[in-house]
Formats: sequence, structure tokens, C-alpha cells
Amino acid sequence: MQTMLVSDFKAKAIATLKRVKQTGEPVLVTLRGMPLAEVVPVQPKGGGKGIGFGDGRGLIKRRPSDEDLIRGDFAAEWEMNA
Repeated sequence: MQTMLVSDFKAKAIATLKRVKQTGEPVLVTLRGMPLAEVVPVQPKGGGKGIGFGDGRGLIKRRPSDEDLIRGDFAAEWEMNA
């Protein structure tokens, strides 16, 4: 793993991020000799495949229409205090 001073990282941040993405090798950023951050490449979700058609299936629920809300008798579903 490559080690880099925070001042060097600040000056070369974009180039460093691109190199980490291309090589996959993490970079340890230090401040006064102490580890400050570790820059690692992002791992895609789903085993490396991108987002595909139908991946969001089931995330959106049908909202009941106003007529459904008005027609429904919800009184039986509420407990009434006697």
C-alpha cells in the first residue's frame, strides 16, 4: 500500500483518485506520521454488474387512490376506548 502525506494528497488528489480507481491499490494518507485516511476503490454492488433493467422492481409501492381511502371502512381496525 502506498503512503502519502496529506499535503501531497491535497496537491495531487484527482490524479491519486484516478490511479486508485485504475490500479485498485489503496493509498494511506498520513498527517504527522499518523494514519488519517485510506483511499480505496469503490466496489460495485451486486457482484460487479452495473444497474440493470428491473433492478428497482418492488421498491415502489402502489399508493391507494382517494376513492379507495374514502370507500374503505377502517373503523373496525381501530380499538375504541370504552
